[in-house]
Amino acid sequence: MLSGKIRSVGLTDVGRIREHNEDTIGVDADIGLLVLADGMGGYNAGEVASGIAVKTIMSLVKESVEHQDMQAADSETGLSRPSIVLRDAIARANKIIHQTARTQPQCEGMGTTVVACMFSDNKVSIAHVGDSRVYRLRGNRYEQMTLDHSLLQELVDRGFYSQAEAQRATNKNYVTRALGVEPTVDVEIHEYPVNRGDYYLLCSDGLSDMVEDEDVHLTISTFGANLEVIAKQLIQLSNDNGGRDNISIVMAHVMDSFAVRRGMMEKILSWFS
Repeated sequence: MLSGKIRSVGLTDVGRIREHNEDTIGVDADIGLLVLADGMGGYNAGEVASGIAVKTIMSLVKESVEHQDMQAADSETGLSRPSIVLRDAIARANKIIHQTARTQPQCEGMGTTVVACMFSDNKVSIAHVGDSRVYRLRGNRYEQMTLDHSLLQELVDRGFYSQAEAQRATNKNYVTRALGVEPTVDVEIHEYPVNRGDYYLLCSDGLSDMVEDEDVHLTISTFGANLEVIAKQLIQLSNDNGGRDNISIVMAHVMDSFAVRRGMMEKILSWFS
């Protein structure tokens, strides 16, 4: 249980232009799980897709934490058990959204991005599908931890755009991967060590498209003691810059170490692994 080890907050806003909010967020501080989804599709269908994604992921991960041994690593992939659980929960959410879109006419064509962080044993598992992002502020270094699954990012990868040019491009929102579009989905997942004092920011493109990274960095540095103030300020900045999309933010601040306690024999074995 991570109570007192990590502070977290989540806020979402409809923005200035959209009539309703198709983003969904979820935070479970006790198990260190943060989830954000940005839905798309016909009337209200995007909201349905993002809602299914977040509800499914939160429920399945919590169930696994309560009933499985989360310390066993996966021999095939080398990923930790929390990463496997998170990846499988996202894959399950994809199947449910895809099946719902096929069987409910009002939901035809719906889909959603998703990005999630799960903290465990002084590490964070970061999983994503689409162009919702995770950023990290460590010390004075602010960096993007995920790469968008988008046409624009593919053009950057192939050298047609620099990252600076991509920031100013207008064709940002053509995603190449999303939940619900196909029966299966390739979930990108990575693990990183966590340091005390780290800030992690999950956001929909309603923030990343409207506010420069430098301004986000400055906001976190200025109001670092209060996550809710940071989130409110970032939403205000997005809206002041036009608020063309829904804006969702989930943040975590690592307050203390959360390494898993191990027995002496397990410690000795870990020295040789």
